[in-house]
Amino acid sequence: MVHTGRPRSFTADDADRSPLAARLFVLDHVHTVLITDRTVSITKTPSGVWEHMVRPVAAAIRAHLAGRQPAVHDNAALSGPAGRRSDDEIRTVIEELLERDVNPAIASHGGSISVVAVHNGDLSIAMSGGCQGCSSSSATLRNGFEAKARLVAPEIGDIIDTTDHSAGTSPFYSLAAPTRRLSPLEQSPT
Repeated sequence: MVHTGRPRSFTADDADRSPLAARLFVLDHVHTVLITDRTVSITKTPSGVWEHMVRPVAAAIRAHLAGRQPAVHDNAALSGPAGRRSDDEIRTVIEELLERDVNPAIASHGGSISVVAVHNGDLSIAMSGGCQGCSSSSATLRNGFEAKARLVAPEIGDIIDTTDHSAGTSPFYSLAAPTRRLSPLEQSPT
């Protein structure tokens, strides 16, 4: 476990709120750091090259975890704009993210995500098309959309999937049960 509290997003300007983020921002080309339960997500600057960053980033994370220091200070305020955004402002930011980045990526699988509501900072979404009923939808939600949503709106509380996945159909090819050929002895005479 890296951090048991709410997911936190950091820039170099507020890295003092997180010993782990501060350690990562010492490295070249680290743009943002998102720390959640068991995951540390790094976005790089446009000039950064992942192949040159992977080892130093991994080493910094391992060194921090080995030192048993907290990843985030207990009193760390939510990062992002001063003060908490309204539910309407959060909805606008998330809808822009969906339109610009998320939905074009999952459209290749025939899916989309839409905002149902934002209430007291909690975001309710619905998945449709190829995402509804897809066995990978929870991975798409948690590993793809949630990480990006928390970067643009770190004050989001819970992200609630309101999709009725049982009503969807899997977008993946499934092999039908093979048909068995009858032997000449089993065939009925015509």
